[in-house]
Amino acid sequence: MAKRDYYDVLGVGKSATAEELKKAYRKKALQYHPDKNPGDKEAEEKFKEAAEAYEVLSNENKRARYDQFGHAGMTGAAAGGGFGGFSDIEDIFSTFGDIFGGHFGGFGGFGNSRRGGRRVNRGSDLRVKVKLNLSEIANGVEKKLKVKKYVSCNHCGGSGAQGGNAFSTCGTCRGTGQVTRISNTILGQMQTSSTCPTCQGEGKVITNKCNHCAGEGVVRDEEIISIKIPAGVGEGMQLNVSGKGNAGRRDGINGDLLVIITEEKHPELIRDENNLIYNLYLSFPEIALGKTVEVPTIEGKVKVKIDAGTQPEKILRLRGKGIPDVNRYGRGDLLVRIHVWVPKKLSTEEKKLLEKLQNTPGFQHGPSESDKSFFEKMRNMFD
Repeated sequence: MAKRDYYDVLGVGKSATAEELKKAYRKKALQYHPDKNPGDKEAEEKFKEAAEAYEVLSNENKRARYDQFGHAGMTGAAAGGGFGGFSDIEDIFSTFGDIFGGHFGGFGGFGNSRRGGRRVNRGSDLRVKVKLNLSEIANGVEKKLKVKKYVSCNHCGGSGAQGGNAFSTCGTCRGTGQVTRISNTILGQMQTSSTCPTCQGEGKVITNKCNHCAGEGVVRDEEIISIKIPAGVGEGMQLNVSGKGNAGRRDGINGDLLVIITEEKHPELIRDENNLIYNLYLSFPEIALGKTVEVPTIEGKVKVKIDAGTQPEKILRLRGKGIPDVNRYGRGDLLVRIHVWVPKKLSTEEKKLLEKLQNTPGFQHGPSESDKSFFEKMRNMFD
């Protein structure tokens, strides 16, 4: 099933401000929250859909790419999920809980439904550049990247505690990760929640830190990451591999790997969006007499017939020999631009031959009689 437009999902226009997006997402999230719709799979999917739309549109860079390329520019980066991917609903709670005052509490008992309001650390995103040649861009490619990053500590399972279980429940928040304060106002009692200052919202404290990661739950290492790059990407385009960034501290959520595309120049072909341009240089005898020549394409050389008398700067179009559109809207063409190569130096014999030819009828410059007749008709139309 095709994805719906993100703006339609949130019910806003393309010119919506950040505040309007936030308000629209909050409304949708409350409407389809799992606690308000227990067992309703359709509501759960709409809840995830709204979170994915907001995750993209609330980010200035992602929103710009979505506006330019649509869903095709936001997916296909890897099996890890692509743009706007959430592995489960709990990722949504941890990512966007601040929109609802720090967690999903205060709205009909939503607070303890998932992670009990406890804070979950998120690892930072990583950025890498990948250089692609024209063939890889035209056909799509799978790349394996060796990335230096923070990974989960194997000795403590990423918990930061020695043996993975040296914890105690936070005495300040009693394991909720939140502290609640009640104050009296002229309107009555007001309840506010904030992150626990003792455990930083985690709901537990480490009693014995892991010796290998010093209680952080992450260590520096390398990882081989395989990414699938779709056909038709371009210079500067950014793809997102969800969950392949730095690991989050103490059982946190991984960040994303942002892959920035750079193009390697082709020795003969020039890219112009989805079209390719090839400059074909011919001598005067070749262009005057006609010739069959070989022209390079991404798949290999093809033969092209040059008709006798072809004029300089004429463009021959080889349909479908260009770059596929990243949104899968067809494929560009190969444009062969004809140029005449004029020699800078001539031998005495060559000069004599050209001088003899220049006075013959076939070498008289200017428009032909048929061309003159056409121009005369055009001129008479404006008299």
